[in-house]
Amino acid sequence: MEHEFTQQIHVVLRSDFGEAAEDIFEKSELLQYLNLKTRSATRGSKARGSFANLYALYVLIEDYLNHGFDEKGNYSNYQGAAFTDLFKRQRELPFGNKLQNHALNHRMNSDFRKYFPQTEYIPILRDVETKRYWINENLLNFSVAGDSHNIARSIISIVNRYIETKRSAFEAFIQTCERLKSINEESIENVEAFIESLLEPNADARIFEIVSYAILKYYYSNQTVYFGFDLESVEEENLTLYKTGRTNANDGGIDFVMRPLGRFFQVTETLDVRKYFLDIDKIERYPISFVIKSEESIDVLRQRLQAGAEKQYLITAIVRKYMNCVEEIINIPVLKNRFNEAVQEGYLQSILDEVIKQSKVEFNYEEPADTV
Repeated sequence: MEHEFTQQIHVVLRSDFGEAAEDIFEKSELLQYLNLKTRSATRGSKARGSFANLYALYVLIEDYLNHGFDEKGNYSNYQGAAFTDLFKRQRELPFGNKLQNHALNHRMNSDFRKYFPQTEYIPILRDVETKRYWINENLLNFSVAGDSHNIARSIISIVNRYIETKRSAFEAFIQTCERLKSINEESIENVEAFIESLLEPNADARIFEIVSYAILKYYYSNQTVYFGFDLESVEEENLTLYKTGRTNANDGGIDFVMRPLGRFFQVTETLDVRKYFLDIDKIERYPISFVIKSEESIDVLRQRLQAGAEKQYLITAIVRKYMNCVEEIINIPVLKNRFNEAVQEGYLQSILDEVIKQSKVEFNYEEPADTV
């Protein structure tokens, strides 16, 4: 696979290995894996990065180099890197301070095998009892035309270039947001167009969730309901939407929660009914409103869910029970309509501010000293 960042990989390899660079790239499954996982580098801030798996490799190879094993050898006698040190280090890296342990423990190896099912080696070796980890040195050493080459330092250089490219793309996104905050009333349509551009079907799932939240938060904020434990204590309350955590969090299928109605919202980009019904089962079949990153009509989306449910479950009563838990479907056209209504209510600047704030949290953009 060739993409824009592939050239950066070849630049590093040519600098490190000269004429042997192309042969090394062809022989190295690890370099080809990096090529696959860095294809989002130049696609802008909305393209999802692969930091978890890349950082699992990075911290192990960094440990390997810090101990000089690329030069002195004898790696087979190394006691291994401690999990706590590796985990701490990957969270110190840019965009890494919320990463989980899955990549180090199994996800990176599983993903690698998905692309290279015939390979003899897995990249990460570990001792479950001692919680010690090693990079598989078989994937680092190559012989080309009788000369031995080790690609450990090249991998570090490639990932560093990827980090800087992604950081630049996100900083450009934030700068665009900040610039739009200060534009005058005559250019307000530029702000609207910018936010709507973040709702396209090809938008990154995290950005889509953030923008969806910002729109729905202010769309509902002017709506009121009456609540009370008895007739004498009934009071008018505004609907308030809360984001339950970071995007892609393991939160039981709840992305947003609304007070005081207790409505649950889940943002998704798939029409795999198993995912929908898994979310429903996680919260004991409590109704969920699904925000779907699709431009298909609500009727078509519901019909596709219904057809998928009937194919999977066959029993009418079970299908009905699950489908009754789909409280509302909100697609891209509905989001855009609600955005326009919120703009008419004067919430454009508030929506943009919310997008900026949530994006900085999601991408770890602010320095620790700036966080509350």
